[in-house]
Amino acid sequence: MNNNYELYKVFYWAAKTGSLTKAAKALYLTQPSVSHAIKQLEDSFGISLFFRTSKGVTLTQEGTMLYSYIEQSHILISLAEEKMAALKNLDSGELRIGGSDSLFKHYLLPYLEDFHRHHPGIKLHLNHGTTPEIITFLKEGRIDLGVVRMPIVDSQLEVTESIKLQDCFVAGARYAELKDVVLTLDMLLQHPVILFSRNSRARMAITELFQNYGYTLKPEIEVGSVELLIEFARKGLGISYVTREFVSNELEEGSLFEIQLDVQLPPTHVGIMIMRNMPLSSAASRFIELVR
Repeated sequence: MNNNYELYKVFYWAAKTGSLTKAAKALYLTQPSVSHAIKQLEDSFGISLFFRTSKGVTLTQEGTMLYSYIEQSHILISLAEEKMAALKNLDSGELRIGGSDSLFKHYLLPYLEDFHRHHPGIKLHLNHGTTPEIITFLKEGRIDLGVVRMPIVDSQLEVTESIKLQDCFVAGARYAELKDVVLTLDMLLQHPVILFSRNSRARMAITELFQNYGYTLKPEIEVGSVELLIEFARKGLGISYVTREFVSNELEEGSLFEIQLDVQLPPTHVGIMIMRNMPLSSAASRFIELVR
C-alpha cells in the first residue's frame, strides 16, 4: 500500500486541529479537498479514521493509532527540513579539510579563522597527513577537500591551483661562513642535510632534482615536522630544506639565513583538491570560494 505523503499530511492536520476547516486553512486547501483526501485514506485502509461531531472531527481508535505514528514522522520531517535549511545557510554542519601541518599553520590558518568567525556553527575537522595520505582520505570520503602540493595526476581528482611557494635550504649561525656564498650541489652535500622524514611531495621533489643533476641526496638527519626542520637548523645541527614562506620570520630576524645555490630550485604550487564530479557540501563550497 503506497499512500501519497500529501494524504498523510492532510490527516495529520485534521487530527491535530480537530477541524477540516482549520486543516484546510493550514494547508492552503479547500475544505472539500481535505474531505476528499481523508476519504481516500480511509478507503485505502478500509477503516474509518474520524467521526464527525458538531465541533469538528474526532479520531476513531484506529485513527488515534495511525496518528501516533504520523505525528512522529511529521516531527522528524520537520526537523529534517530545519536541518537542511541550517546546512544551506551554514548555520550548522561540518567542514573536513586535509593537509599538512605546515600548510594548515602557515597558509590556511587565516582563512580558517575568517570562516569560523562568519560561520561559528560549522564544526571544523582538520586531518593532517602527507599528500598521498590526503589523497586516500579524500577518496575514502573522510574529508571534503584537501590542500596539497602539486602536481597531482589522478583522473578521479580535480585540483585547482591556489598559491605558489618557494622551497630553499637554510642554516643557522654555526654555518655563518656559508652566508652570501654561492654553493654548488656538490659543495652543499659536504655538510649535513636535514630533510622531512615522511614521504612528502617536497621531499620527493628535491630528491628528484638532485638525481637530475647526478647526485644522490641522503639526509644525515630526518625529522617529522617542519618545526623541527627549523629548530634543528637554528641549533646548528645541519642545513634544512624548508619552504621559504614558512621561515620568513626567522630569515627576517637573522636566526636563519638562506643558502645560495648555483642552480634554481623550482617553485611549488599548492592546490585545492576535491573529488571530480562529486557534489560539495555548502560549507566546503563556501570555504573554497573564500580561499580562491
